[in-house]
Amino acid sequence: MGRKSLYLLIVGILIAYYIYTPLPDNVEEPWRMMWINAHLKTIQNLVVGSFDEVPPTSDENVTVTETKFNNILVRVYVPKRKSEALRRGLFYIHGGGWCVGSAALSGYDLLSRWTADRLDAVVVSTNYRLAPKYHFPIQFEDVYNALRWFLRKKVLAKYGVNPERIGISGDSAGGNLAAAVTQQLLDDPDVKIKLKIQSLIYPALQPLDVDLPSYQENSNFLFLSKSLMVRFWSEYFTTDRSLEKAMLSRQHVPVESSHLFKFVNWSSLLPERFIKGHVYNNPNYGSSELAKKYPGFLDVRAAPLLADDNKLRGLPLTYVITCQYDLLRDDGLMYVTRLRNTGVQVTHNHVEDGFHGAFSFLGLKISHRLINQYIEWLKENL
Repeated sequence: MGRKSLYLLIVGILIAYYIYTPLPDNVEEPWRMMWINAHLKTIQNLVVGSFDEVPPTSDENVTVTETKFNNILVRVYVPKRKSEALRRGLFYIHGGGWCVGSAALSGYDLLSRWTADRLDAVVVSTNYRLAPKYHFPIQFEDVYNALRWFLRKKVLAKYGVNPERIGISGDSAGGNLAAAVTQQLLDDPDVKIKLKIQSLIYPALQPLDVDLPSYQENSNFLFLSKSLMVRFWSEYFTTDRSLEKAMLSRQHVPVESSHLFKFVNWSSLLPERFIKGHVYNNPNYGSSELAKKYPGFLDVRAAPLLADDNKLRGLPLTYVITCQYDLLRDDGLMYVTRLRNTGVQVTHNHVEDGFHGAFSFLGLKISHRLINQYIEWLKENL
């Protein structure tokens, strides 16, 4: 073998090593998933933050505009075909660990176009300021202020939206924000128009216990590892790495907040088949110092699973997507259990071959399947 051939062989082995990740047998298109994961790893390593953003360009079916709702940049997608009746409205919140992403990303732009066209709905896709430059509650407040602006009668009339047919949706960190602002609206006397539905796509709902069965089973799975998720949670609240270290060692919750663990006790909230012989260990408690410095991680606006049953009881019809190979799986499962226990109507779509990001990576077959199911549910219930 010549030197050039040996060099190419070594390079090929290194590339394969960089790309290859063992995947479960029931996952579709494993090599495409590995390529996408390698691309994302490269972006992270190069610290490229813009990803693939596209301008607000209208097409033959949908008019796309960029504007501000209460000083928050949003994109509004309005179907071009004439409608004799007022349209549905959907307020969408992008994911990205509260640290990356925007409504301008090509995947979110395309999702909003499809939803607006197929649902014959006005879709508002909102931005919000990102960590680590901005910390909680800035992201929550940006989304909440933009949503309140959208729910004003004058704004709804401008876009031809039926005030009785408005929903909210988001994926991952966007699902967290969607759940949080939906809870907040229940206690807001200034907002007279309420949401008809909420749709949460593999939402992150609590940072108290990052050792759930799903965290243990999927700690190094593609697209979202445990270390990255804990980093996202930590940077949502602070750039002080001591919180991240305490979370990884399960020593960030002080004993005086021990009562909150009943809201995230997976041994009583997960269906039996997801426990799979895992043993629930009582939490380790840390000092009060971190909670005093960064109280956000104990705030229901950051952790919607910490809401008490009285709050949950007033929530609207809910759709939740969870994925088997997603470390956030059990957050969604516990929320489904708690919502149903309080009488909220929930449609739960658990995706046995799904993983974190399955809804968003539009080049994969599974993404189209999940989006079709999502839009069909919205057609029937919004």
